[in-house]
Amino acid sequence: MWGMIATWRMALEGVEQSRTLLANHQSAGDAIEEAIKAVEDFPYYKSVGYGGLPNEEMEVELDAAYMDGTSFDFGAVCALKDVANPISVARKLSKQAVNNVLVDQGAKAYAQKEGFEQKEMLTDRAKIHYHNRLVDMKQEQLVPYAGHDTVGMVALDAHGQMVAGTSTSGLFMKKKGRVGDSPFIGSGLYVDSQIGGASATGLGEDIMKGILSYEIVRLMKEGKHPQEACEIATFSLEQELIARRGQAGDISVVAMDHQGRWGSASTIDNFSFVVTTETEGTVVYRTKRDGQRMEHSVADQEWLDRYLADRMQPLVVRKEGEDE
Repeated sequence: MWGMIATWRMALEGVEQSRTLLANHQSAGDAIEEAIKAVEDFPYYKSVGYGGLPNEEMEVELDAAYMDGTSFDFGAVCALKDVANPISVARKLSKQAVNNVLVDQGAKAYAQKEGFEQKEMLTDRAKIHYHNRLVDMKQEQLVPYAGHDTVGMVALDAHGQMVAGTSTSGLFMKKKGRVGDSPFIGSGLYVDSQIGGASATGLGEDIMKGILSYEIVRLMKEGKHPQEACEIATFSLEQELIARRGQAGDISVVAMDHQGRWGSASTIDNFSFVVTTETEGTVVYRTKRDGQRMEHSVADQEWLDRYLADRMQPLVVRKEGEDE
């Protein structure tokens, strides 16, 4: 049995490419890296890789992580600039005995030394988003932060090996050097080939408070189905945050166990995820919350087409007083 699950519709094309790898009994590690690279390379997905939205100083700082569920090898980069594929750098770091997590200039120096592609990651389209957000903030008293759709994946290969990976540009207009949950083991991702794996997306500052991905794997270890584990962990954390702090940020998760069973939960209404398995093919699901339970429905072609069209529509620089 083999399979893969990933956050958001934006993962679809990458997951479909990696389905071929998994069907040919290639490794979960190769499948995860190639699927995430496809998202990183697509300029119209504004929360990951090339075209990712910048920080408040209009710099694109990228975070990524890779974890091997068999060896527990782990690598991550934080606030990496001007490198095409952070997930590949994170995977390379996971093979090191030490120095597995590198940040900012240290991460960039390592990537340069190892020959990873250097690339200006700030696109003209992202600059327009940045400018228009400044206009919006002046007119509507908006907070700068918006857009934190991490791509996170868990893969199981035909050999029973499991891997998890994440990649993101983080919060739009974040403080320089800000890092969320995505590159942190236990929060943004966690995987154990004997149990299963999970990955999270949403407001990293809140996800880290519950070490959410590890908690989902822990619940699966106790015998919970991935769907039940996702629901228990996600909604328990949400309730705890509200009880202690009065509010909770957006939280969404995906998980797959070592049998290829999967699950997902979200505190928001517009979360989507992609699943491919040996028996199911590749399917995009949309989620709807019903109390402490989730209802998943297959996304129809009209929604899939609109999703991509919305993200690829032309942008214009707005002036103060102009409507969006």
